[in-house]
Amino acid sequence: MKNSRLYALLREPLLHFLLIGAALFLVYSLQNENPVKNNRIVISETQINHLVTLWKKNRQRLPTRFELESMIEQQVREEVMYREAIAMGLDKNDSIVRRRLAQKIEFITADLAILVEPTETELADYLATHSDKFELPARIGFDQVYINPDKHGENIQGYANNLLKKLTQTGSDSDITTIGDSLMLDQQHEQVTEHDVTRLFGKNFASKLFTLPVGSWQGPVVSGYGTHLVRINNKTASRLPLLETVRNKVQGEWFSQQRRMMDEVFYKSLRQRYEIVIKNPSENNTIASTNQ
Repeated sequence: MKNSRLYALLREPLLHFLLIGAALFLVYSLQNENPVKNNRIVISETQINHLVTLWKKNRQRLPTRFELESMIEQQVREEVMYREAIAMGLDKNDSIVRRRLAQKIEFITADLAILVEPTETELADYLATHSDKFELPARIGFDQVYINPDKHGENIQGYANNLLKKLTQTGSDSDITTIGDSLMLDQQHEQVTEHDVTRLFGKNFASKLFTLPVGSWQGPVVSGYGTHLVRINNKTASRLPLLETVRNKVQGEWFSQQRRMMDEVFYKSLRQRYEIVIKNPSENNTIASTNQ
């Protein structure tokens, strides 16, 4: 009977887990050269208040005593595990941990960068210097009459010329809805950018369109669909907006630049404290041959 109970006990997964854990702990105790030096954990009043504030923000109420004690115990558990992980050297040779710690250092410089508010002159200078980021694109309004090449074949050029002549004679009085061939695109377009036109008609059509004069029928202009006759109704050139209309965006970009500059200065000052040794790779470890 005793043997059967002992046999059953030895087959218990929980016992296996405890034995493996004990073995690992023993190996760790024997091999670890960096035991935890500070075994005192203090959960301050500030930390507890922070836990309460987070709980209230998420749950819209104060935690109960049991909930607060559970949160505190979780803090203690996390701190214990963190210190043991550091003592075991688990932070070493871990690219994710290394990257995360490096990012936390960079966050410090980012916080410092936003402490300084830019002046109006600095924002205006940044807007002028980086006009490509804030420039309002050129816009155009135009009408188009489509001519289907499959329908008119070799006679398409003559048909286009006759239609252009008719449109030129009638001018703005032309009812373009009754002229030309059908196309699943609007005949009238208002205040569209070159990007918008490219998306609808193709790059070549858009490039040609923005070179045409305002107020007269022109063409034929070729697109991916076929041939078009077009009239430019209005056109506005690209321009730099006033600072007051894009202040938030300019300020955001200015802060980003300050962060990058501060990061670089901070890194260079830290790097000077280290001796950097970069060993030449052996021939067997060369990534690519320079004789290719």
